[in-house]
Amino acid sequence: MSSSAQRAERRATDTGRTRRGALPGARPTDVAKSKRCDLSVVVPVYNEEGTLSALCERLDAVLAGLPMSSEVILVDDGSLDRTSEEMHALVQRYPRIKAIRLRRNFGQTAALKAGFEHADGAVVVTMDADLQNPPEDIPKLLSKLDEGYDVVSGWRIDRKDPFLRRVFPSRIANLLIGWITGTRLHDYGCSLKAYRRDILDEIRIHGDMHRFIPAFAGAIGARIAEIPVRHAARQTGNSKYGLLRTLIVMVDMISIRFLLPYSFKPLKIFGIVGLGSLMLGSAINAYLAYIRLFAGQGLAGRPLLLLGLLLTILGVQLIVLGVLAELQVRGLLNSGERTYAVRERLGFGGESGTGGKEDDNGQRTARTQGSQLEEEGVRIR
Repeated sequence: MSSSAQRAERRATDTGRTRRGALPGARPTDVAKSKRCDLSVVVPVYNEEGTLSALCERLDAVLAGLPMSSEVILVDDGSLDRTSEEMHALVQRYPRIKAIRLRRNFGQTAALKAGFEHADGAVVVTMDADLQNPPEDIPKLLSKLDEGYDVVSGWRIDRKDPFLRRVFPSRIANLLIGWITGTRLHDYGCSLKAYRRDILDEIRIHGDMHRFIPAFAGAIGARIAEIPVRHAARQTGNSKYGLLRTLIVMVDMISIRFLLPYSFKPLKIFGIVGLGSLMLGSAINAYLAYIRLFAGQGLAGRPLLLLGLLLTILGVQLIVLGVLAELQVRGLLNSGERTYAVRERLGFGGESGTGGKEDDNGQRTARTQGSQLEEEGVRIR
């Protein structure tokens, strides 16, 4: 048998193994990304030492009952309590659990992004660490995802939060987000969601945009479903959100209204407004030039002269701003910069359980212990 035929046979064998181990209903793009894992559960963590152990115990029991390979990625977003110590012990106790410690508190969006970039699963499930979203609802999300959807979002129908401080503002925000983005969900704030990996690969999030991921997914044509999930009252710790967070969401919606249609083509909005201003200003200036040259009328006392000049200058500035924004977008898309910095990674050594570190050529080399530190020097945008 020729060497080319042997390579073809090996590729066919590997493909067959991958497909047999992939999530039911996964598309070919999912299969290609699921060679190591079918399901990743990403959990941002901030000062949750009281719930982390119980969460991991319940998660491990749920995932052990699923007919697919899985992993749990805990992302410590700069906790100030004993969360990091808990994570070290949990990584040693549960083989499927991995952990990332960020150098400081970068926010939930950055923590989720870190988890997404380290996840190997063809499907990624997100949830909070406070046990208000029961891990036992994860199979419901996966079952709905298998019906052909790309994103499945949880809907906390019987929400166990204070009505005036949390529930009512959230309902108003959900209505506004649905109206602004066109992707209507009852509960954007529910952290329990499931995504196909190929959809996440097309979305870039920053700031506090994590709650708008379904809206970004809808903007690129993802099929989105929403199912009721349970919601438990918080047993320990304090909520990290309040009325200020609601105001921040309102401000973010202004950005979303611009980003969804124009994020990759800013020249379109700046150029259209700028061109309209330039044309109107030019028309006014042409009229004033006509009456000055052919009618002999003076222009010194006419406010219309100032308006014409203002519109002309404004139009030129907006067009130039649009061009600069286009260049900035192209640069950001090609930069690959991260919005977080990693202090430590635990359990990311592959199937053998050893840790790993990237060398100068981007290749991962094995370490002898999975919990050794990895210092990553990254640029913070």
